[in-house]
Amino acid sequence: MIVVTLTKVPAALRGDLTKWTQEIQTGVYVGNVSARIRDLLWDRIVQNIGHGEATLAYNTNSELGYTFRTTRQDRQVVNYDGVPLMMHLKHPKTPIKPGFSSAAKFHQAKTMAHRRRVQKAVASVVTKAVQTLPPLVVLDLETTGLKSAQDQIMSIGAVKRNANGQVELFQRLIQIEGTVPSKITALTGITAEQLQTQGVALATALKDLREFVQDLVIVGYNVGFDEKFLNVGYQLVEQPNLTNTFRDLMPTVKNVQEFLDNYRLPTVLEQYKIQNTNPHHALADAQATLALADKLIKNGDFRI
Repeated sequence: MIVVTLTKVPAALRGDLTKWTQEIQTGVYVGNVSARIRDLLWDRIVQNIGHGEATLAYNTNSELGYTFRTTRQDRQVVNYDGVPLMMHLKHPKTPIKPGFSSAAKFHQAKTMAHRRRVQKAVASVVTKAVQTLPPLVVLDLETTGLKSAQDQIMSIGAVKRNANGQVELFQRLIQIEGTVPSKITALTGITAEQLQTQGVALATALKDLREFVQDLVIVGYNVGFDEKFLNVGYQLVEQPNLTNTFRDLMPTVKNVQEFLDNYRLPTVLEQYKIQNTNPHHALADAQATLALADKLIKNGDFRI
């Protein structure tokens, strides 16, 4: 259990805390979270506290059974024979602002020069990363439902980046048996008439897809869903399954973005400031997912 008290902090920080705790009184938050989430919350509080103050109390295995942390400048948490105490400071830990002396101005100039060198170094690393993005294929399917054993593939969209950095697009509408459920048409805009007039046979689409992906790694968001449908499809048309390696971005996003409200693709794309102008359209979703993969690769969170 944790108890957090806040004073004079930004409203956004209060909103963040309500995702994990309950505000039982103005500025007083109570919750029951793991030690890892507790530490992440405290880090977020410290980073976004502005000119306010915060104190965190939580359970431990100490003699008292609890301990605490604080950002107060006039207090310091000390440990006295295993007992946490809040010590009053005669001289608050307020940061010393630079003055107007030559020495202070020289120090500021030196600090700014160092910051510019760091920014240039980071920009150089990012530029190199952009130039060396790995070859891969990003894949997305639209289906008549969620069950691979009984539903059908309606559309395949894929984006391929070759070793030379060239990007190629793949899109196929697929003829199906029966009709498209009305809720699926409302979601994707795909109709049975469109599939019959513009679609190709499943065997043709899957053969074309095999030639398109070659031996590259296939990346997707919740790509296990797509892989199951593809395996069933290849069995139906009596073609061998793809032997490519499939890599899923969802576990990486869940590990990196622990505070998202949900992990649906639109929510994740919004978090990473990626636009998808035509959601639930296989090719558009694949293109947006490629942008997501590239951001995760550049951030060092995902590797092929």
